[in-house]
Amino acid sequence: MLAASELAWFALAALLLALTPGPNMIYCVSRTLVQGRRAGLVSLGGVLLAFLVHLVAAALGLTALLLAVPLAFDAIRYAGAAYLMWLAWQAVKPGGTAPFEPRALPADPPARLFRMGFLTNLLNPKVAMFYLSFFPQFIHPERGSVLWQSAQLGAAQIASSALVNTLMIVGAASITAVLSQSTGWLRAQRYVMGSVLAALAVRVALTEKK
Repeated sequence: MLAASELAWFALAALLLALTPGPNMIYCVSRTLVQGRRAGLVSLGGVLLAFLVHLVAAALGLTALLLAVPLAFDAIRYAGAAYLMWLAWQAVKPGGTAPFEPRALPADPPARLFRMGFLTNLLNPKVAMFYLSFFPQFIHPERGSVLWQSAQLGAAQIASSALVNTLMIVGAASITAVLSQSTGWLRAQRYVMGSVLAALAVRVALTEKK
């Protein structure tokens, strides 16, 4: 069972990461600008369902690994820390960018919007890597079910993503205009993301599991 303070810290980190424009946000906003808010929300529904699939796969995988090879859990944690540090460097390295430029897309029916949102997120290997590297930093096998702890973390992450992307969809036109013209914001969100990821990497490297 996770402590309330740990869950809150994770939720804050997940919220900050969700605020960083990425493929899912760009896709949902693009659909909103092309077909309206309803289309954006339908697309977001597909994205969130894919998050759930990634969550279940990661949680079951971590649980199975822990039962089969207990010592492998620490190896996963430290490999995850290294991956998080690499992501942090990708965000802040010279020449790194995170443009908020929605693509021009054709109008599609709701079923296709949902399906494309789902596939866009499901087929993104970085999402699976994120779950496998991020979750072990907060999971404590000695406190009970890894599956249940993963579900708690996943709920916080999915809720954060749903909140941020819903707000982006609702205010898509005005928000896109501001972000696409603000080089200061684009630079700031890169450093926010890099700082959060680096802090998590340092946290796991310096904190021993009891």
